[in-house]
Amino acid sequence: MNAFANRRSAFRERLNGGVAVIPAAPLQTRSNDTHYEYRQSSDLHYLTGWPEPDAVLVMTSAPEPKTIMFVLPLDRAMEIWNGRRVGVEGAKERYGADEAYPINEFPQRLPDLLAGHEKLWYTLGESETMDRMVLEAVKQLRRQVRKGVVAPIEFHDPRIPLSEMRLIKSAEEIDIMRRAAAITREGFLAGMRNTRPGIGEYIVEARMECEYAVRGAQAVAYPSICGGGHNATILHYNTNRDELRAGTLLLVDSACELDVYATDVTRTWPVSGKYTPEQRAIYDIVLRAQKAAIEAVRPGDSFREYHNVAVRVITEGLVDIGLLQGNVDSLIEQEKYLDFYMHNTGHWLGLDVHDVGAYKIGGEWRKLEPGMTLTVEPGIYVHADLDVPERWKGIGVRIEDDLLVTPTGNENLTEAIPREINEIEAIVGADVSARA
Repeated sequence: MNAFANRRSAFRERLNGGVAVIPAAPLQTRSNDTHYEYRQSSDLHYLTGWPEPDAVLVMTSAPEPKTIMFVLPLDRAMEIWNGRRVGVEGAKERYGADEAYPINEFPQRLPDLLAGHEKLWYTLGESETMDRMVLEAVKQLRRQVRKGVVAPIEFHDPRIPLSEMRLIKSAEEIDIMRRAAAITREGFLAGMRNTRPGIGEYIVEARMECEYAVRGAQAVAYPSICGGGHNATILHYNTNRDELRAGTLLLVDSACELDVYATDVTRTWPVSGKYTPEQRAIYDIVLRAQKAAIEAVRPGDSFREYHNVAVRVITEGLVDIGLLQGNVDSLIEQEKYLDFYMHNTGHWLGLDVHDVGAYKIGGEWRKLEPGMTLTVEPGIYVHADLDVPERWKGIGVRIEDDLLVTPTGNENLTEAIPREINEIEAIVGADVSARA
C-alpha cells in the first residue's frame, strides 16, 4: 500500500488547500439483472487500489490532511450471494483510510467534509446521482456563509492533475506492464501457432485469451480484434465470427490487462503460413515504418515526431509499389496517404488502454519524458473500394508495440512478440502441423 499512499500524498499537494471527491466506477448492467464483470475507476484504483463498487474517496488537504472512504459495509447475506467485502474496518486497516464509513452515510457526512474548503475537486457530469449529492452538500454550506461557514466557491476537475501524475509511470507500474507484456506474448504465440484456413476468427481469439487467463491476467485490455481478409482493413473490427480463408492475412489487435494495467499489441500474419508477394511488400513497408518510428521515441523529442517519421516511410513505400504516384513531400502535404493510413501512430498507455494525459501543452505537441509509456502502431489498409489493382485489395497490416521512454531512448516492452517475416512464417500453424 506504500505506492498508493505516496500517490495520495502527491495528489494532495496539487489540491491547493481544497478537498477532492472521487467516486468508484458503477456496476454496469449487461442485461436485466446481470452485470458486466466489475472494473474499478482508473483514478480511484490509482489512489487507493480499492476493488469494489459503491465507494467514494474523499481527500482533504487542510486544515488536517485526511483520507476518508465510504464503502459497502460487511453484510453476511449479501456476501453469500456476491462475494466477500472489505468492509469499513478493512478500508482503514488494509487500504490506508484515516476514516471510513458505510456508503449510505455519505450524503449526511459530506457537508461537514466540504466545510472550510473553497476549492472542490470533483468531476461533474459523470453521474447524475452523485452530482446531486455533491451539489446539495455545497448548497447546504452556502446557506450558512453568514454564520462564518466556508463553502466551496471553485470547482476543479481532479482528472487534470491525476492525468499528469499517471502519465509518468513509477517503477512498480513499469514492472506490472512488463509482466503484462510477457503474458500477452504467450497469447500471441498461441494464436499464431493455432491459425489455419477454415477455422473461425473467434478460435484464434479464444486461444489467445485463454492463454492470458491461465497465466494470471484478470481480463483483456479491450475487445480483441481478429480480422481475417478484408476484415483486417476495418480498424476497430471485433465481431470475430468469419471463417479464415487460405491466402489472406489475419490482423490481430489483442492484449491482456494485469492488475488493472493494459498492454496493447497488434501483429499481422498469413493464414496459410506464407505471405504472398503483395502482402510481403506491404508488411515490409509497415515494419520499416514502425522501426523508424521507434527510433524517434526519445526524451526531449515531440510526441508528434514519431508519427511524422512513420507517415514519411509509409508514403515512400506506397510510391515505391505504385499505390501512390507523385512527389513524396507533396503527397504528405496533401495528406494523400490518408486513403491507406488514416490513424495516428500511437497513444499513451497505462491504466487505460488509451491512457490519460495531454498530448499538447500550450498548443504545442508535448515533449516526451522518461517514464511515459506509449504505443507505436503504423499500418496500411487497402480497402476494396480504392482505385488500385485488384491484387492489393483487402490487404490490411498493422504492427503495434508498447514503449517505455527511458533517459537515453526507449525500451520496447513487447519486443519479444515476433514481428519479423521469417519468425512469423516459422510459427504460424505450428501446432496444427504438429497435431497432423
